[in-house]
Amino acid sequence: MHQDTAPAITLKGLTKTYKKSKKSPAQNALKGIDLIVPRGSIFGLLGPNGAGKSTMINILAGLVTKSGGTAKICGYDIDTQTRQARASIGVVPQEISMDVYFTPWQALENQAGYYGVPKSERRSDEILAALGLADKRDAYVRQLSGGMKRRLLIAKALVHTPPVLILDEPTAGVDIELRRQLWKYVEELNAGGTTIILTTHYLEEAESLCDQIAIIHNGEITANENKDTMLKRLDQKTLVVTPETPIKKIPKALSALDCTIRRDGTLAIAYRTGSMSIIDLLDQIKASGLVITDLRTEEPDLEDVFMALTYNRDI
Repeated sequence: MHQDTAPAITLKGLTKTYKKSKKSPAQNALKGIDLIVPRGSIFGLLGPNGAGKSTMINILAGLVTKSGGTAKICGYDIDTQTRQARASIGVVPQEISMDVYFTPWQALENQAGYYGVPKSERRSDEILAALGLADKRDAYVRQLSGGMKRRLLIAKALVHTPPVLILDEPTAGVDIELRRQLWKYVEELNAGGTTIILTTHYLEEAESLCDQIAIIHNGEITANENKDTMLKRLDQKTLVVTPETPIKKIPKALSALDCTIRRDGTLAIAYRTGSMSIIDLLDQIKASGLVITDLRTEEPDLEDVFMALTYNRDI
C-alpha cells in the first residue's frame, strides 16, 4: 500500500511484556493489539489507568521496544523504516518536560533541527502565534505558566509538520478557557488533514471531538468503532418524569422499575428499549396515579459505554 493512502496507524498483534524485577513480576502490558487508525480522523483512545495506552504510544514514539507484532505509521514500519516512521508522527506527552533555560522560540528551533527541517522551512513563529505564545517568544520557559508549557509541548510536536499527532492527556490540569483554545486549534489541524489520536480522561471531550473511538482495557482492545455506533450499544435510556408536585417516595405501583428520585423531585426511570416500550412505561406511570407535567428522555453517553465495557461487560 502506498504511504499516501496507508492508514495513519496500523498495529498487528502488538505485544509488550515488561520483564520481572526484584520489585514486581513480569507484566503483559499489551496482549496482541490489532488496531487501524484511519487517515484524517480524530481518533479517541480511551482506557483506565494502567490499561496500556501509554505503552502503545511510547512504542510508536520509539521510547519503548515492543515484544512482538508489527507497527506502522503512515505505512512506514517502525522497525525497518524507522526514520520515515518517526518523521510521520508528533507526540505530546502527559508529563511536562523541557529545558527551562531555552525560550519558546529556541525550543522550537532546536526541535526542528533534530528533525532536519531546513531553516527556510521552519515555522516557529507561525506555530507560536497559532498556540497563543507569540508574546512569550523570547521569555524563558521557566517563566511560563503550566498551561503555556503544555501549549509549548504541542508546538514542539508540530515543528516537522507530522501527518499524525498523538495527544496524550493534553488538557490534564488545564483550565477551561485554555482547554477550549487547544481544542479549537486541534480541530483546525484536523481540518487541514492532520490525523489526531487523543487519549483523555475527560470523556465529554472524546464524545464531542472524536469520530472513532477505541477502548483498551488490561492490554486488550475491547471496542473499536464509530462513536455513534458505540453509543448505540447501550440500549438503556432514562425517562425523567416531572410530576405535578415533587415526590419524596416512589409509588408502590412503580417499585418493580429502576426508579430514582432526584433532588428536584423528579422521577428518573431507567429502562431498556429492547424489553420495554415507552408506551408501556407511560401506562404504568399513569396507573400509579402520578400526574405528569413534563417528560424527557436521556440517552446514554460515552461514560456509560466506557464503564460498561471496562468494568461491567454487560453490553
